[in-house]
Amino acid sequence: SMASPALLMRVVASAYSVAEKAATIVRSVMSAGDLGIVEKAGPNDLQTKADRLVQMSICASLARKFPKVTIIGEEDLPTDDVTEELIEDGHCEEILNKPCPAQYTGIKEEELVIWVDPLDGTKEYTEGLLDHVTVLIGIAYGGKAIAGVINQPYYNYEAGADAVLGRTIWGVLGIGAFGFQLTEAPAGKHIIVTTRSHSSTLVNECISALNPDTVIRVGGAGNKIIQLIEGKASAYVFASPGCKKWDTCAPEAILHAVGGKITDIRGNSFQYNKEVKHMNSAGVLATLRNYDYYASRIPNTVKQSLVP
Repeated sequence: SMASPALLMRVVASAYSVAEKAATIVRSVMSAGDLGIVEKAGPNDLQTKADRLVQMSICASLARKFPKVTIIGEEDLPTDDVTEELIEDGHCEEILNKPCPAQYTGIKEEELVIWVDPLDGTKEYTEGLLDHVTVLIGIAYGGKAIAGVINQPYYNYEAGADAVLGRTIWGVLGIGAFGFQLTEAPAGKHIIVTTRSHSSTLVNECISALNPDTVIRVGGAGNKIIQLIEGKASAYVFASPGCKKWDTCAPEAILHAVGGKITDIRGNSFQYNKEVKHMNSAGVLATLRNYDYYASRIPNTVKQSLVP
């Protein structure tokens, strides 16, 4: 008989279904019309009813199946009052059928950390820029992002009434990434994707030093990584604190699974062990290809003003 699938593959397969459930919650909150917006640190730091319900759904569903895994979510919420209709018990059979990479077959529950951003691009969600929104579930082992799930609840939402809404992208290091068409940005073009609502002098100074052909300003770290893997941008550059571990964990795993690279602005890797501080204080630099081209052009003045 076949051995039962390795823990990592079971976690990813569950996270896939949990992310699809999350997307239905995101869409139903929006269509019901009362977003329940709360300002956290200010007008660019918002939380909606969708952020709250989705986080409860993801964390409770995964904790029920994998009780010893550490799960860290963006929102500070009570965990006890989760109703049964928020629980997702399913899994993606296709993921369970993939062999687990050898280096991950012996992982125990207590060695995994799951970083959850229930709704990445909340500000865009409240403004109706729905294609910017993602649900992020990142899985870390030994401090490294090794697997991730990104759901886009509104993928295809401008494609007409008959279009299938939403998609789920997933990846595991050593297996690859699935659910999208891997595409490289046009050769010789420097298309930079950066923040839409958290701009600053430093952010702009860094970008102009790279002499880009085009700058795309969009919300959400998940959305920015998707721009890279679908060839719409050649580099994601954000010379500012603001991004957190739950923003980068899932996207990092997916980008690395297809041979891309993400670091802070100074070239340091991100660490995802449970004790790590949540803020990525030294910003983000990510590419699918040609990382060194961009890294070598970040001004020292910019690096010096960002302390990891």
